[in-house]
Amino acid sequence: MIKKELAEILKKAWGNDVFLDYPVNNQFGDLATNFAIIHKEKSANDLVGLIPKIDWLEKIEIAGAGFINFTIKPAKLVDEIDREIDKINKTMVIDYSAPNIAKPFGIGHLRSTNIGQAIYNLYQYLGWNCVGVNHLGDWGTQFGKLIVAIKKWGDKNLAEMTVEDLEKIYVRFHQEAETDLELEEHGRDWFAKLENGDAEAREIWQKCIEISLKEFDKVYEKLGVKIDYALGESFYTDKMPAMIEELKNKGLVTESQGAKIIEFEKMPPAMVIKSNGTTTYFTRDMATLKYRVERWQPDLLIYEVGSDQELHFKQVFATAKKLGIETETVHVAHGMIRWKDGKFSTRSGKTIHLDEVIEKAKEEARKIAPENNEEKIEAVAIGAIKFSDLSADPKKDIIFDWEKVMSMEGSSGPYLQYTYARCMSVLEKIKEPTNNIFSDLNLEEKNLLIELIKFNEKVVEAAERFNPAVLAEYLLSIARKYNEFYAKHRIVGEASEQWRGWLTQKTAEKLKTGLTLLGIKPVLEM
Repeated sequence: MIKKELAEILKKAWGNDVFLDYPVNNQFGDLATNFAIIHKEKSANDLVGLIPKIDWLEKIEIAGAGFINFTIKPAKLVDEIDREIDKINKTMVIDYSAPNIAKPFGIGHLRSTNIGQAIYNLYQYLGWNCVGVNHLGDWGTQFGKLIVAIKKWGDKNLAEMTVEDLEKIYVRFHQEAETDLELEEHGRDWFAKLENGDAEAREIWQKCIEISLKEFDKVYEKLGVKIDYALGESFYTDKMPAMIEELKNKGLVTESQGAKIIEFEKMPPAMVIKSNGTTTYFTRDMATLKYRVERWQPDLLIYEVGSDQELHFKQVFATAKKLGIETETVHVAHGMIRWKDGKFSTRSGKTIHLDEVIEKAKEEARKIAPENNEEKIEAVAIGAIKFSDLSADPKKDIIFDWEKVMSMEGSSGPYLQYTYARCMSVLEKIKEPTNNIFSDLNLEEKNLLIELIKFNEKVVEAAERFNPAVLAEYLLSIARKYNEFYAKHRIVGEASEQWRGWLTQKTAEKLKTGLTLLGIKPVLEM
């Protein structure tokens, strides 16, 4: 990467780390530094005098209060576009998606699925050995409640029920529990039976899992998501006794009002075992973390889970350190997807099912390009939904707005897909694109060329920050720069056709790779 290469040369010449940036206006050069302003021991003139001859620099200029601007020779920029990215031979395990059994795949789980898959793709592109794990919510007190609901209000054979049926009676349980105060206790009792291997409880629970997995598989197929392992919370139940014993042996467990807890200096305590003897979400996640570390020996362990679990993961990671686990752990905490009237909630019966959102997006996509077939319509619809999610910082909540999601001109997935299709349409008319620069670069060619060389840098930044929005925003910038170039300059039939065709080809390549990393299908026509 040119920026990194130049920064290393300057560090040797100047004796300190050098921060370089791309000026917004390239009349100030292609790269710039304010080093002379921060380090006042030497003037900008003195610093420039210390720089060794660099063949690929066209000029070095001093501007303003001491900014040093560097203009790069176009031939170097052209060579840089196809530079291979440095590969990293490490292992990363990422926990993402994690829908709940017996509930339809709601839009609330879309963020974890999209962001998690994009982070997985980014690290895989950088050479990491990646392991994706779907931590299905198939255990906990809610299953005791569901069993009670099925036994009381299941009006047809369980084998014939759909996941929507299961959701309805789960919602009914909470509605009835507002006046029937014994229902919650019955739910806890049935979960205790489930944990203790009661045959009836296990049979009902297993059927709920089978019903749910069928729906999840359909959703993942539509989203183009494939997670390496689907291991529910229940997978770790036989691993919890050893984890509890290890926590006790390390002297980490104390008793509080009949429950077993772990105390922390600057956080509330975490509950290991409830007063009724059942385990907790914390206990299961400790057993889960230990299993992953022992099985895959990762250098990095990522949890892509909602921001409402922030305290929980701080407790889990702090406990892991107390147990001597040294693997780097990261919680990528995402905000909620919200409708205009607030948060989605299964308990209140107001969840928005992902299938409903996809169907609505397909309706909107047909308005954009009614002549497209169903495969393309679905690619545009799902691309729009994904990009709306991934273009926002994971930490922020998203307000779902159809106008922005489906826009052909703004910051949207369809806009990127359209720009890619435009590039491919141009390339059909050009026989042999070539990187031989035809003449002095005009402003739009230079701007596009500078933008294209940033690709590897932006992929690395997106991965290191666990933030696919970095790549999403960069792809929008490429598309805008290309469309500015396309609007002002003819390509086909010009003397510079092959050179401008090459710029178009490289734009298409970067857009295609970037969209694929985000899990969005490029389309050839729109």
